[in-house]
Amino acid sequence: MGTEVNRYAHMLAKYKTKLDDAEIAKEVGKILQDRAAQNNTAEVKRFLLGSVELTSLKSTDSEESVLELTEKVNDFANEYPYLPHVATICVYPCYAQIVSQSLEVEGVEVACVSGNFPSSQALLEVKVAETALAIKDGATEIDIVMSIGKFLNGDYETVCDEIMELKEVCGEHKMKVILETGLLGSMQNVKKAALLAMYAGADYIKTSTGKEKPAATPEAAYVMCKAIKEYYDETGIQIGFKPAGGINSVEDAIKYYTIVKEVLGERWLTNEWFRLGTSRLANLLLSELEEREITFF
Repeated sequence: MGTEVNRYAHMLAKYKTKLDDAEIAKEVGKILQDRAAQNNTAEVKRFLLGSVELTSLKSTDSEESVLELTEKVNDFANEYPYLPHVATICVYPCYAQIVSQSLEVEGVEVACVSGNFPSSQALLEVKVAETALAIKDGATEIDIVMSIGKFLNGDYETVCDEIMELKEVCGEHKMKVILETGLLGSMQNVKKAALLAMYAGADYIKTSTGKEKPAATPEAAYVMCKAIKEYYDETGIQIGFKPAGGINSVEDAIKYYTIVKEVLGERWLTNEWFRLGTSRLANLLLSELEEREITFF
């Protein structure tokens, strides 16, 4: 136990984790004030459309509603062949098979939230089984939630062991680890959680489930991107970033694009490394690009 604790402390000691929340807010405010306006372009909006993870994670979801969403993605590719299709359809594991069997558009991933989303409060065996079943049914990406309670109690060993085990189940399939930044209490904790998730095997780190408030914030995104950059500089391993929850406008999306561009740079500005989890943004971007109100999805 002591060796494992020292292992995580040793890893975290390589990075700057002592952060001042007010200072972070000031830095983010300056970046957005200086840079966001120049990213309000049609080209950026096209890119953002292609980075959307079209998400349906409601208690009212059904086979019919998920099939309808998938068919809309199929139809979009025919109706708007000159625009990029969304990056992903994200659903609960019980709908992985419907999406994977109905999806006709090449390059759209089938993502499933797993591991007892959104609370992550389940036995590890249950999380493993759910993840394995989602992949068996056609999920190409998995989104899990870090065990927040264990992290806040300082049990980094269990937090990382769970992530490692679930990544082993995912194998070559990309795994996103949701930090649920709104519950972490400080930017210092956001930085530590991001570093632990990456160290344990996350392919992406994601801000939020969208089920807790606050969800994604520019400040949390900034700290997570700084962590990704520092981790890349230290290890050479590139990790993707996904803000999710509370992205309610094109302006919000441009803010996150600006943060990624300024902190991480061009290397991350592809829909392989930058995703946006949202259920409403696709229609808003489409409306702005087509210069008329459209409710397609």
